[in-house]
Amino acid sequence: MKRKSFAWTLPNAIERRLGDSSYGRQRAIFEAGHLLLILHAPPGPDDSTRDFRVFLRTPDGKYQYNGVVEGEQHLRRLLADYRARCDKLEEAYQDAHTPEELFEIIESVSPVKRSAGNLRDALQEARDYVPDDPLLIAMRDEGYEVARNLEILLGDVRGALDFRIARNTEMQVARATDMATSQHKLNILAAITFPSMAIATVLGMNLRHGFENASPFVFYLVFAAGLGVGLVVRSWVLDDGKRIADEVRSRKGRDL
Repeated sequence: MKRKSFAWTLPNAIERRLGDSSYGRQRAIFEAGHLLLILHAPPGPDDSTRDFRVFLRTPDGKYQYNGVVEGEQHLRRLLADYRARCDKLEEAYQDAHTPEELFEIIESVSPVKRSAGNLRDALQEARDYVPDDPLLIAMRDEGYEVARNLEILLGDVRGALDFRIARNTEMQVARATDMATSQHKLNILAAITFPSMAIATVLGMNLRHGFENASPFVFYLVFAAGLGVGLVVRSWVLDDGKRIADEVRSRKGRDL
């Protein structure tokens, strides 16, 4: 695709520094008293092409935009577009509540932040070429402010996303711990009651086992024996749970 031409005449020294297919990255070119300022419009998250904003400052201090006059107004409008995009993204960040929404904001902020940084550098380069131009000074300062605000916004969004992910992870760990605790309590209860229930089941079968007419003392003796076995099993369950917990804490200590 051929680079778009505008209704102006550029010095040959500038023409030689331009490619045939595109104006390229954001930059400032100064030759023969002419300043060519190549900038880009604020990109969207899914934009695959760059929307060029090309300004020409002639030796008499007048600006043109894409080959037409009133370049000063268009340059101010371009910076206003960046600021408006920054404000819109800031509002979206304030309204975001889920990690998915925050991630979408990061995808939107990143290309604008990168483009704003390049725009700031191009305006600083133009300011170095023409140090006494009040418009370039004002636009350079505006570019610095917009780029800084976008950098801060991107950092805030990433911090909020990391916090929400960490909080969700902590909540999941807490729920898993509660479930494990409940399961452990159930295991202890089963350990205590299972031996007695097993003995009662055996003695409750319709078989002759010799204890049908035994003294009640035998019942209490069997119950005590089942309870004793249950307490032994309970102790084994508790010791096993303590061993597993110690291994988990030891593993966490090594990871840290």
